[in-house]
This record gives sequence, structure tokens and C-alpha cells, in this order.
Amino acid sequence: MAVTRLVLTDFRNHADAALMPGAGFVVLTGENGAGKTNILEAVSLLAPGRGLRRAALPEMARQGGSGGFGVAAELGAGAAIGTGTQASAPERRLVRVNGAAASASALAEWLTILWLTPAMDRLFVEGPGERRRFLDRLTLALAQGHAHHSARYEAAMRQRNRLLAADTPADPDWLAALEARMAEHGAAIDAARREAVALLDERLATQPEGVFARAGLALEGWQGDASQLGHALSEGRRRDAAAGRALAGPHRADLIVTHLGKNQPAHLCSTGEQKALLLGLVLAHAELVAERTGRAPILLLDEVAAHLDPGRRAALFARLAGAGQVWMTGTEPELFAAVPGEATRYHVAGGAIA
Repeated sequence: MAVTRLVLTDFRNHADAALMPGAGFVVLTGENGAGKTNILEAVSLLAPGRGLRRAALPEMARQGGSGGFGVAAELGAGAAIGTGTQASAPERRLVRVNGAAASASALAEWLTILWLTPAMDRLFVEGPGERRRFLDRLTLALAQGHAHHSARYEAAMRQRNRLLAADTPADPDWLAALEARMAEHGAAIDAARREAVALLDERLATQPEGVFARAGLALEGWQGDASQLGHALSEGRRRDAAAGRALAGPHRADLIVTHLGKNQPAHLCSTGEQKALLLGLVLAHAELVAERTGRAPILLLDEVAAHLDPGRRAALFARLAGAGQVWMTGTEPELFAAVPGEATRYHVAGGAIA
């Protein structure tokens, strides 16, 4: 599945833009600040979640525009999906699938979208929250129900936290109901994550050492079934109330990454090695998704070629060839001279796309 037509309305610095990309490489070039990453962000919103910048919805609306924004896409199968906001409710996300209102999680049925951005270069040295979000995107590509379970778990956990923080004692039956919901969805989240990690770790371990370092993966933190999580939450109410948050559950997990060639934790590797690990991981995952689901994910690679030497750029493009729709940004067209075959190429300047 690929985007065959993309229309942006009052999105970031794009007042009214339309692109008709091909099914393979889509190359966006232009100066810094021209709006290239904005286009990738728009595509990323065609999947569940907050997009590649994780920005608040009102921030995405164009300054001086209507107050809302729209991102609409036609897909290769003749389907149409879109998302956006209205000026009257700029913080409420609207989603439509084939003209009908839908939930954001329904987008996972149509597109699988993965991305790499310069901000992710610090993924291995920052806190576990970013790595969990990264892992959840990988997991969602292999288990469509993951978005549903994650949303329900987070909603129940927020309600439980509010009840435990209240000045008056919470209704124990209400707490028990919320904990049962957290246990059900939390166990499903943990199981899906662990399966995704095991599958990807197995694939990475069998790949030959190449220009992109091989990563070893493990999931650290809470593990258990629904009954175990329910018991931990029930027994931990007083502790959680004092901490102001739930201290047991999949929201406490962390993705542990190791450089297999050096047998060294990723956070101790050089910046270049970390980038190579991350790139190799995403490429292997994209191939795994295509193999298991029969549907290649859309890849969004922001400034991916800027810090690669010509040999590694050529190796990257060769590996991506025929792997589905791949959107790439860069400041210079020369960075993409080695892209094989036909590519859709756009020049972006001041919100205008040619």
C-alpha cells in the first residue's frame, strides 16, 4: 500500500499543496526550513499516534490560516484516508476513512508507517520513554490491535492515578474495575511487544555483518499475565498513591539494544555507531513486516543521507530499492544521485512544492 496522492491544507507552512508520488522512492530536497520535514510529518499522521514530531495538534495548523488543518491521502488500492482538525476544536483530532468518521487506531488497517529523524539519533542515550514509543511503532506494524490496547491502557491508568491522588478515598469497586481494564490491556501490550522483539532479534541475528551494524534486542522490565498485573496493581495502591503514578505495568518497560559486532550496549557506542544500529534495525524491521504481513511499510527518512559517505548511501539505496514507498529529505539533490531506478523528486521552497 502506498500514498498515490497527498493533499495538505493549512498544515505547518503549506497553505495548499498536492503531491502525486510514485510507489518507490520519493525525494524531497530544499534548503533548511523550506518545509520538507513538514511533509514527512503529514504522512506520519496517516497512522495512529501523534506523528514523527509528537507535536500538539494546534501547533500543526498554519499560522495565519483557518485555525485547523487537513491531511488527505489516496492510496494505491483506491481507498481514501485523512486526518486533521477544525478551527472550532483545534485540539480534537478528526479521522476519516473512505468518507466516514473513524478512530485514529483504524488507520493501522490501511498503512504501516515507520520513520527515522535526526532527533532519534539520541534514542539510546535518553530515557526509556522514547525507546518504548519507538518499540510501540515497531510492534504496531506487526500487531494492528496494539494501538487499541495501548489507548485503553493509558486511559484506564490516567483515571486510576486521578482517583488515587484525590483528597477523598476512592471507591474500591471503581479502582478494581480500572485495574482489571489495565490488567487486560497491559498483558496484551506486553505480549505483543515481546513477540515483536523476539521476531526482530531473530532476524537481526541471522543477517550478515554489513555497512549497518547489527543490533541485539531485549525487553527489560515488568513481565506477566493479566492476573499477575491485576494483583500487583491492587496490592500497590498505597505505594502508587504516594508515588503519584503506577509502578507496575508495561509502561515501565525498556528496550535494551546491544551492538552485536562489539558486544557493547548501544548507549556506550559512538554517535556514528548508534546511527548505524538504528538504521540497520529499522531496515530489518521493514523487511520483517513486508515478509509477515505481505505489505511493505512506508518509510520516512528525514535527512538520512546527510551523514553517510557515498558508499554507505549507495548501500542504503540499494537495500531500499523495491522495498515499498520510501520518502527521503535532504538539502542537496546530489545526495540522492545514486538512487536506483525511477524516483519521484520534488523541490520544496517556502512552502511551495515543485
